Amino acid sequence: MSVTTLDAGPSHILDNPAWAALTGPHAHLARRVGRAARYHEEVAPFHAVSDETDPRAWADLATLVGPGGTASVRGVTETPQGWEILRTGHGVQLVDTGVRAEPDREAVRLGPDDVPEILGLVARTRPGPYLPRTVEMGTYLGIRHHGRLIALAGERLHPPGWREISAVCTDPDHRGRGLATRLVRAVAAGIRERGERPFLHAVATNANAIRLYESIGFTLRRRTVFSLVRHTGAAASQETA
Repeated sequence: MSVTTLDAGPSHILDNPAWAALTGPHAHLARRVGRAARYHEEVAPFHAVSDETDPRAWADLATLVGPGGTASVRGVTETPQGWEILRTGHGVQLVDTGVRAEPDREAVRLGPDDVPEILGLVARTRPGPYLPRTVEMGTYLGIRHHGRLIALAGERLHPPGWREISAVCTDPDHRGRGLATRLVRAVAAGIRERGERPFLHAVATNANAIRLYESIGFTLRRRTVFSLVRHTGAAASQETA
């Protein structure tokens, strides 16, 4: 699988989308210390630094998480002194280059009252992290069968001008009906209506998901690394959120 250079560049906003979201449209969902930020604990488990090569950003992240605290960050394969990598995963980032975005007559918007049912579906399908307040990150759509939620997709990271499609999942008993594709197209339609552009991430080894996304109009933009790191030393920054 070849990687395109679509929208590539050293300062492209999608190279650090969590930072762009946390310091932009999602600032109201963030906790920030200088050059480091994270989502509130019940919203999403993601952290970000302005520049993973900047020691000052790591010092701010240390203050944010505290001694012994962990952070989920992208693009990190080595850490400075006082940090260790607990685990690393590889992913791919895809962007909309021709999705047939269209509303779906069966899709319903989900809100806070639907969170228990959403969490149940996520537990059965494991599309990625979803927490009690994740629904506040953007629009989430679902499809029901006899009143039971059987498919889900929605919006997660929100860098300016972009929306990440995430939590795409279908109950195992209802797969093979194209529900995920329909919901991705419906979420993409809403994103486009607001003048923004869809993108998404997938685990690099999930060839089936990547093929599906490419078949409906997403193009592989870049590969990336996601790491869980732990602060092992004393915090070096005294900045406050």
